[in-house]
Amino acid sequence: MSDTKSYRPRLAMTLGDPAGIGPEVVLKALAVPPVDCDITVVGSRSRLIATYQQLRSLKAALPLANPEQLQMLDVPLAPSLEQQIVVGQESVASGAASFRSLETAIDQALTGAFDGIVTGPISKAAWSAAGHAYPGQTELLAERAGVDRFGMLFVARSPHTGWCLRTLLATTHIPLRDVADALTPALLTRKLDLLIECLWQDFGLATPRIAIAGLNPHSGEQGKLGHEEQDWLIPWLQATRLRLPQLQLEGPIPPDTLWVKPGQAWFGTTHTPGFNPADAYLALYHDQGLIPVKLMAFDRAVNTSIGLPFVRTSPDHGTAFDIAGRGQADATSIMAALALAAEFCCERHRVAAAPSLSRLHDRKLSYKS
Repeated sequence: MSDTKSYRPRLAMTLGDPAGIGPEVVLKALAVPPVDCDITVVGSRSRLIATYQQLRSLKAALPLANPEQLQMLDVPLAPSLEQQIVVGQESVASGAASFRSLETAIDQALTGAFDGIVTGPISKAAWSAAGHAYPGQTELLAERAGVDRFGMLFVARSPHTGWCLRTLLATTHIPLRDVADALTPALLTRKLDLLIECLWQDFGLATPRIAIAGLNPHSGEQGKLGHEEQDWLIPWLQATRLRLPQLQLEGPIPPDTLWVKPGQAWFGTTHTPGFNPADAYLALYHDQGLIPVKLMAFDRAVNTSIGLPFVRTSPDHGTAFDIAGRGQADATSIMAALALAAEFCCERHRVAAAPSLSRLHDRKLSYKS
């Protein structure tokens, strides 16, 4: 095992949809790399060069990495495909290009060439048009990695207080009307155990405090505003506390008050003695978790896929086709994604290099609902 101090994470960085802001934020992020690691850009070299030339032609001075000086794994496009890509317009061609780039990065990570992947933003509609029916990049990553236990964790560090927000989604890209049916004790057990493993493996938190959201307004108000809490969520939480007595599990917390403490911790608006926001939050559906995350941390939140055999992070924003090619894209989130990926890789390397920590990390949780 190599010395921990000399370890340098090897990260792949995909361009995302070449018609969106992905290539731009990659060039901006790598102008002054935010972390000490080996970064390989994965995608179409010709599209990255075209983006560089377009941005250089603008009058505004932009800090940009020169593609010729970057380490790159080129995923070339057929001439007929490249001609169809128009900056600012999602298309079959742009969807096919971003899909191939991610496939390439995953294949290389699975061979051990990379310790982690930082993914640029993609268009789900363009993927679908290109014949790739995945709800998002997370699902493709999990399928190719051969895992069925995975989750979407959003991480952001407050620029005001330094506090770290960690939010896991129990369900992700499904219609709101399907959420209640998708939520089950077995699902929440899988997601919670994944979160616990991640908090230990990637953040070094062995006995975290985790806040769990209710589903209905006022967490159902004893069955008057919905029955899920009374029928199974509260009993599940009680049983889970018995299964994991070393942890502090709070909830189900009414969704409208769940985010009060995180907001205060983020902005530093409370000085109450004993104020103690949770180490992580388990939201039950997409918007329940992501509206507050984006309200507080839109320009710096990071989406990370947990449960994979390698690290994966991504900026918490989309392709922004409306501003692509104009030099207006903010690279803060993808820089945060790079920094977090490197942090995760270093923490995992530290644990793997220490036999006593590895034995603790390898302990198995009981996946019984």
